[in-house]
Amino acid sequence: MKIKVQSIDHSKKTAMLCGFVFEDSDKILGLEKMDFKITPSIKQSIKDLGGKFSKIIVIPTLDKIPAQRILLAGLGKREKFTNDTIRFVSGRIAQNARELKLNEFSIIVPPSFVIDPVLSVSQIVEGCKMSVYKFEKYKSKKESNTPDLTILVSKSEKISKAIKIADIISDGVVYTKSIANLPPNECIPATLANFARIIAKKNKMKCNIISKNELKKKGFGGITAVGQGSKNEPKLIILEHNGGHHNEKPIVLVGKAVTFDTGGISLKPGEKMDEMKFDKCGGCTVIGIMKVVSELKLPINIVGIIPSVENMPGGESYRPGDIIKLYNKKTTEILNTDAEGRLILADALSFAEKQYAPKAIIDFATLTGACIIALGTNIAGMVSNNDKLAQKIIESSKRTTEDVWLLPLNDDYMDMVKSDVADMKNTGVGRAAGTITAAAFLRNAIKDTPWVHFDIAGVAWTQVATKEKPYNPKGATGFGVRLILDYLQNI
Repeated sequence: MKIKVQSIDHSKKTAMLCGFVFEDSDKILGLEKMDFKITPSIKQSIKDLGGKFSKIIVIPTLDKIPAQRILLAGLGKREKFTNDTIRFVSGRIAQNARELKLNEFSIIVPPSFVIDPVLSVSQIVEGCKMSVYKFEKYKSKKESNTPDLTILVSKSEKISKAIKIADIISDGVVYTKSIANLPPNECIPATLANFARIIAKKNKMKCNIISKNELKKKGFGGITAVGQGSKNEPKLIILEHNGGHHNEKPIVLVGKAVTFDTGGISLKPGEKMDEMKFDKCGGCTVIGIMKVVSELKLPINIVGIIPSVENMPGGESYRPGDIIKLYNKKTTEILNTDAEGRLILADALSFAEKQYAPKAIIDFATLTGACIIALGTNIAGMVSNNDKLAQKIIESSKRTTEDVWLLPLNDDYMDMVKSDVADMKNTGVGRAAGTITAAAFLRNAIKDTPWVHFDIAGVAWTQVATKEKPYNPKGATGFGVRLILDYLQNI
């Protein structure tokens, strides 16, 4: 989707001129002063629309004005307007333009008394670009066309900059979804490593890939154990964006990337096992963020670390009852080989702290089914050892409407992952507080670095109870990309 910005001009020729209407209003925002030659039809359509949230009416203009069609989109009740309203409704508009097989369409930016125009244009770009995405790589016939978008707004340097940033971020989300949606036979740890190499070369980032023998030699016991049952070797992928001062401590992003998770010897049930291609979503999120960080040339130092494995049963698989030594030298009793994500993450977190002495570490992982039981499929679980860092990220969450919920972590939970025969065990106590005990295991991997952990098991891809959003079509959602980029831009 190509995006242009133009000043509001009612004489502009366009396949479809799109405007927003609030519930119980008879005005099209931004078109209040337009002299329609088809006024009776417009007025009746506004009445029929009723401003209902995300409802759309398309009106042919019969060549009486330069626009071939007028689209009216409902914003719902004014008092229920949120940071996501324009993004959501713009997505519906873009999908409608695609269904009509239009080559282009134009959206009028609501005036400032509704929402700041700079924020509006960002949400319009995000909503439109993410909503026309479809994962069609393996379809012999591609179903969707992609119409171009013209944003009609009072032009300014701030507006142009906001559109450019939103365009790059939206592309980053789509890129994240595209690699997360790949099937396991097409995406193994080496594939993710190659994606990292490509974006590093294109965007002048440092890239280092640590492979099987070196991982074992350097003491990455968690990654080695989980990955040893598969013929597809594990990889530790490291990307570095050095946009800040060379003495400035970086922020490290860590993402779990299990390219397929059978559960290992503790084999998962067959139902929905196909969805375990999404167990790499945390790592894909970090790769997507690093792509955007480099393209935006953010003036900070950011490191992305992605431990990637395939968790398979086999003659060389690790077993329940094994005791392994992690990168930080702590020993772990294996009680369940399906609790593998915390093992590879623990190695990566310890490595991040030792190697980079970062100012903060943020990790993403499709870690526990317990998080879905606790929070459902529309809110990510969040655990932190630093209130200040957590609060800043919560503020970003509110702006991007990628919802998170902060869960507690105290010594009682830490005690629940202690083992009788090793320093730790890789499960908690039964089913109690499964999301938090998994985080407690990770907490053991770092010392005092400010840290936030996101359990994205419920939000990384669309599931049965996922709220339908036009910019989250079926499949991977790219959750966390916009959230963390907002946080990084605001620090």
